[in-house]
This record gives sequence, C-alpha cells and structure tokens, in this order.
Amino acid sequence: MENRDNEFDDGLDMCFSDLEETNYHFRDPIVKQVVDQFVSRSDVGYNKYGQTLDSERRQGVKNLSEYLQDVQEELMDAILYIQAAKEDLACTPQCKCQVKDVNKTTLGDLAALAELKEKMDAKKQVTYDKDNFGYTKSFYGSDYVSNVS
Repeated sequence: MENRDNEFDDGLDMCFSDLEETNYHFRDPIVKQVVDQFVSRSDVGYNKYGQTLDSERRQGVKNLSEYLQDVQEELMDAILYIQAAKEDLACTPQCKCQVKDVNKTTLGDLAALAELKEKMDAKKQVTYDKDNFGYTKSFYGSDYVSNVS
C-alpha cells in the first residue's frame, strides 16, 4: 500500500478551504439552518482575525496545546450558558401553550364539536348493534333476541 502522505508534499497546499464552493440542497431545513450558522460563524471569525481556521492551522499560528486550551474554554462557556438557561427556565412558567378562552368559543367551534359528537355516537351505536362476531341484529332477522345491551 502506498503512502498517501506524500501526495501533498509536491509544494501544492491542497486543502479543503481551497476547493471550489459547492451549493448544497438540503432535505432537512434544520440541517440547512445549522450549516448556515457555521458559515456565518466562519465569516465572523474571518472578519475578526483576518484568516480562516484552516489558514491559521497551516501557518502554524497555534499548536495543539493552544487548540486544546481553546476547546476547554469554549466548553466552560457552554456550561455557563447551560446553567443560565436552567435558571431562566426555573423562573418562567413551564407551559407556554395557549389555552383557548371558553368564553370566546365560536359558532364554528361548537358546530365542529357537535359533528364530532354525532360521529362518536354513531360509532358507539354501530358497536352496540353488533354481536360478538361483528354481525348486526338485522343479519339474524326480526325475531333475534340479543343479550348485547
């Protein structure tokens, strides 16, 4: 098996950041939102530091220990954000769902409820009119005596 490390030793610094920008099509809008946030975050970092993370790495601006220190500090910040969010949740009502005011029930609401009740009553009646085998009383004729209540 050949050594792939030598492929980039010919003076060409071929890296992912050098590749042509690709337009992606997302089937999941949440994934698209996260990717958009990564791109936006990268733009903020570039505007602030004047270089990309990749160029910083290739130029040796930071060593592994410094990258690990950055990760540790970011995770410590994340813990603080989690704690602040937990305290915020403790101070706010848990359910923010909107409960419809009974006094503002519309005629359309009442009609929909009446229709639903009719359907449920009809289904209940069909169930009561059937015997244990699923046959209605009319299947047996008019002299059928049922013990189904």
